[in-house]
Amino acid sequence: MRQFVSAEEPENGMIRVRGKDFRYLRSVLRLKAGDMLSVRTPSGALLATTVAGIDDDARKITLSVCSTIGDGADCANGENIPAERLKEITLFMFVPKPSKFEQIVRQACECGVARIVPVASEFSQKGAERMDFKGERFARILKEARQQSGSAVETVVEKCVSFDGAISMWREMRGDGSVAFVMYERSEFTVPMAEAVAGKDVGKAALFVGAEGGISPREIDALRNEGVIPVHFRTNILRCETAAIYGIAVMQNLIEGM
Repeated sequence: MRQFVSAEEPENGMIRVRGKDFRYLRSVLRLKAGDMLSVRTPSGALLATTVAGIDDDARKITLSVCSTIGDGADCANGENIPAERLKEITLFMFVPKPSKFEQIVRQACECGVARIVPVASEFSQKGAERMDFKGERFARILKEARQQSGSAVETVVEKCVSFDGAISMWREMRGDGSVAFVMYERSEFTVPMAEAVAGKDVGKAALFVGAEGGISPREIDALRNEGVIPVHFRTNILRCETAAIYGIAVMQNLIEGM
């Protein structure tokens, strides 16, 4: 379900939209007075609103809140679900070419991934650590993806970290009910993902995905030593941007069904 992600909470039952968001609602969605619109607020609430007024001269649209559809704890992608079923997924993406990384960010956000961590690895794009992952461009990509998909998850892109930094980050995140996988082009050392999560109540999950050149043997060994499980899908050869979304989809389907 398409939604509008608001930068403001309602005030006296009204949300006032200006600037670039006005252009999006007026020129892209072509809203008119009386139209209905689902709005996601900063608190995570999903509201049903009506366009109460449009001032083209002032470039302002006023939305009137009709009802609450759901909140961030029990509503995802427009469907009411129990809070305990919302799984926190982190994608550790070894940085590929910028255009590919942007595609991965957009699609991972649409899937409801909570956190995307760019990783400067042995085979990553050169200069990855200097890329502006916290800038306006990625903020816009994330907002557009959430609005298109209706995701209740406020996906964030973190600053780029080194491979060792990614390992440290996972150590701090993991705990009871957590699991992590790494997509591996070889079949040695691998475990079927379904087998790895069978019978487990997974709350947090992470996926490590290599860049265009894959993942080096040293990095695979280091991840295995940290309990990250190598997985190999018997498919055609996948590009890194395809592998990331393929892996997220399989993992999400397995852990959300628990």
